[in-house]
Amino acid sequence: MISRLSETILLRPANLQSLRDDFEIVGVFNPGAVRVNDKTVLLVRVAEKPRERRSGWLGLPRWDAHGELATDWVPEQDWTATDARVVRRNCDGMLRLTSVSNLRVLHGSVNDWKNWTPGAVFFPTLPMEEFGVEDPRIVEMEGRFWITFVGVSRHGAMTSLASTDDMETFDRHGVIFCPENKDVVLFPQKIGGEYLALHRPNPHSHFRPPEIWFSRSPDLLHWGRHGVLFSGALESESDRVGAGAPPLLLDEGWLLIYHGSRRSRQAGEVGAYVAGALLLDRDDPTRILRRSHSPIMEPTADFERFGFVNNVVFPTAVIAQDDSLVVYYGAADTCVGVVEFSRGELLSALS
Repeated sequence: MISRLSETILLRPANLQSLRDDFEIVGVFNPGAVRVNDKTVLLVRVAEKPRERRSGWLGLPRWDAHGELATDWVPEQDWTATDARVVRRNCDGMLRLTSVSNLRVLHGSVNDWKNWTPGAVFFPTLPMEEFGVEDPRIVEMEGRFWITFVGVSRHGAMTSLASTDDMETFDRHGVIFCPENKDVVLFPQKIGGEYLALHRPNPHSHFRPPEIWFSRSPDLLHWGRHGVLFSGALESESDRVGAGAPPLLLDEGWLLIYHGSRRSRQAGEVGAYVAGALLLDRDDPTRILRRSHSPIMEPTADFERFGFVNNVVFPTAVIAQDDSLVVYYGAADTCVGVVEFSRGELLSALS
């Protein structure tokens, strides 16, 4: 790992209010982040679940056809928890989430990481989002903010696109990567006359270690010419590997801070999530110049080690600030953290 110049908890569940009194917030995490003039704007995933408990029953939340929170009460004996986030129906293997997510806008000062002003709420609105919207990533491109986010439903996890001029009102552009595909990040400029994205296919058949793929588009809506960018090579990347923050252009090339997770040895547990880094060629980002050969960031602080899902650091935004890199991330699927690294030290760790 590389040393942290600073480390701060930005947000906890207690800092925000649930959408309804009969629901409780279990996680505020995995934020998209951008700088607007002298302000930082976050788009944060907020996971909520019903407060009510019924003996012998599970309360599984969803958004109904009218855009309202609803709870399906199902016999507990008919379901098995795969981990804290997911339960599986015994009769057919179908999955449900134990919480449901929306996205919240928060405005704050660049230099004050403690005080946030609430803004708009990005609600699930489509059938493909009935189990929530999750894990936004944001880039500013051609005078507009473009947001990739995950919608979850009975059809699986898929990635959609939205855009905004002011981070308060949003235009939706629909699904751009069908199930199962997550962790889609856009490069913040055209390269060779085309838009470029990284994505994480999540196949049911595992023929090889997990991978990050790339794709190209003429218009941000239609994606093709797919290829493999990177395969997980470390034990810490044996279960999942995917883009974290959108790529950041430095003099040396495109810096991609990504996440990996270990395959858990315990049933019902999630393997630890860590962060790594790739340096990509600035003219051909499908070519890797250098990479980290051990995690640059692991769960070490208590708020990263203990929470709704233990041992998680999940980077989702990085901003260059003088000679440092400021990384926003989800911690233990519970909190938002921000950590500052030396740009030189991080790049020196890549070979």
